[in-house]
This record gives sequence, C-alpha cells and structure tokens, in this order.
Amino acid sequence: QVQLVESGGGLVQAGGSLRLSCTSSGRTRGTYAMGWFRQAPGKEREFVTGISYNGATTLYADSVKGRFTVSRDGTKITQYLQMNRLKPEDTATYYCAADFSGYFLAPLGAHQFKYWGQGTQVTVSS
Repeated sequence: QVQLVESGGGLVQAGGSLRLSCTSSGRTRGTYAMGWFRQAPGKEREFVTGISYNGATTLYADSVKGRFTVSRDGTKITQYLQMNRLKPEDTATYYCAADFSGYFLAPLGAHQFKYWGQGTQVTVSS
C-alpha cells in the first residue's frame, strides 16, 4: 500500500523559497516514477515536475523551469521539490503523485498516476 504524504507548504513572500517533501507512509520502496502537480482555485490540476524511478530523468513545466528543482531519495518513494524565486502565480495546492504509466515526456498527465497525496498549500504573497 502506498500512502503519500506531502509537507512543507506555507505562506511566503514573492521571491522567497519553499521546499516540499513527499513520503510514503506505507510501502517505502518501489520503481515508481513520481510527479508534482498543482491546482489553483477554479483551475484544473496542472503538471509541475516529474522524476524517473531512479532520479536520472527529470521533467519540468515551462512555467517553473529554472526556478524549481525536483529530486528524490534513490528508489525510495520519496521526493522533494525545491521552489525558488516564487511568484504569486505559483499559489496553489501542490500534490504528490506516484506510479506512472505511459511515455515519460512532459507534460505528464494526472490520469497517468495511480497514487496521490492529499496536497499541501503554497501561498505566495506579492
């Protein structure tokens, strides 16, 4: 059983940084690609980053390239999202996802992931 838990969200001023974490409280290891998505009020859930099962390949949405960095802890079902130079438009609930199916090309689709966390809120003030 994979139960994803996100942490690290909060309120930050524009230009600041946050680091999100995602861990599995159930099964802790697996050859799963993982992803980060976000959803702002009134908008659809959108792809942010993807990372392959061993961390060798990373994918980014154009809107976060150069500002966000995704990493993971080996083949543990654990990933991190370092978010720098945050903008008000980054405000959203951020979701962790695991167990990807399909071609690993950006942008990844939410429907391609099997497991999801409950989300953590990120608010960037201007």
